[in-house]
Parts: sequence; C-alpha cells; structure tokens
Amino acid sequence: MTQTKPSIVFCHGLWADGSCFSKLIGPLQAEGYECIAAQYGLNTTAEDVAVTKATIGRVSRPVILVGHSYGGSVITGAGTDDRVVGLVYICALAPDADETSQTQQSKFPKTDVFSHIEVVDGRIWLSPEGTKHFCGDLSEQEQKLVWATQGAPLPDLFEAKAGGTAWKSKPSWYIVGKKDRTVHPDLERFFAKRMGATTYELDSSHVPMLSQPERVIEVIRAAAKANQGAAATA
Repeated sequence: MTQTKPSIVFCHGLWADGSCFSKLIGPLQAEGYECIAAQYGLNTTAEDVAVTKATIGRVSRPVILVGHSYGGSVITGAGTDDRVVGLVYICALAPDADETSQTQQSKFPKTDVFSHIEVVDGRIWLSPEGTKHFCGDLSEQEQKLVWATQGAPLPDLFEAKAGGTAWKSKPSWYIVGKKDRTVHPDLERFFAKRMGATTYELDSSHVPMLSQPERVIEVIRAAAKANQGAAATA
C-alpha cells in the first residue's frame, strides 16, 4: 500500500508571522508535503487556536502541527483536534492545563530578550537591539528583516491558557535551542522531558528554522514519516 504523507501546518510565535517558516515550506513542498502556515493576530490565544483549527481545515490529509515559541501554546491547544496526528515544538512553550506563558517562564531565569521590548499603543514590540538576543545567529540583514516583519502581541497573551493539552495524547518532537536567549534552554528541556518528546538539541538561537533550516526539516521529516500510516488510513 502506498503511504500518504501527512500535511504540515505551521504556527508562528510572538514577534513573527508565517513567513518565519519560509525556509522550511519550499523544500518540504518539493518533497510532496502539503504545507500551510496559520496567520493569526496575536490578540488572544483562544482566537489564535481557532484560526489554527480553521487552517487545519484547508488541508486534505492528517496534520503534523509545527509550533515555534508561543506557537507551541497554540499547537498545544489546537492539537487536540482529531485531524492532528503529531506535534513538533521548536524552542516552544508547551503549557499544561493550568499554566500560562508567564507562570512557565517565571520558574526559570529571565532571558535577555525581555530587556529589549517595549509596550506602545497596547502592543509589545521587539526593539531593533533585541534582535541580536532573539535571532543573533542570523546575518545582520536577516536580523533586520525579522524586526521589520515582526508581529506585535497583546500583553494578555502572556497570561492566557492554551485551552487544551495535546501533548498528553499526541506523539511529539522537540527542538531545543542551546543558545536560546528568548525561551530558556532549560525550560525547553523541561517541556521536552515532561511530554516524553523525541528531543533534538541544536547549537542555535531562538530561531533554528531560519539559522539551521536543514536540521529543522530533518526533525519535521522524522515526525511526518512516523505518521505516514495514520495519513494512509485516514
């Protein structure tokens, strides 16, 4: 029987949009994967989860959800959807039912990026100087592009709950950024261990999908291959 490749739905973090996965989508599409990035407003986690579930409805096969940073909270909520067969976390949050971004991160040392943000017009913005802490292993030109295309979240996102705990029932893969200065690497290791994820550690900043896309693709490919049977029988 021919095995069908699952679809891949990407969920971005704070100070980002779906373009942060541009180095992954093209190569995966070339391999025959159906890919789409959820584009949500960073207003409320409930809205972002709802948009992600709607995005899942735009693909034709069972789904691997890939979440970066805050996108980990989004896939933790949206991943309870029956169409989701696996979860890939990239330097990502992975809350339990009673946890928020703030409660998770407060248990670990404060990372450098939070000294380079400002609240203006009710939105949290990353300063130009903050990019070296957020994505310091990119070229200066790429860092400027990250800043120019940033999303600006509402502060309430830090206190919101995901509305589901998909990692308790779905297989998971986790990428730890050993040089991450946005989400503490030890917090990432805690999440990965708690969910029993297949774990990879990369010598990267917070954005390995931009600085080491080939390695991230390898992880997504591994998750997809592990779920080809589910895609074939769905």
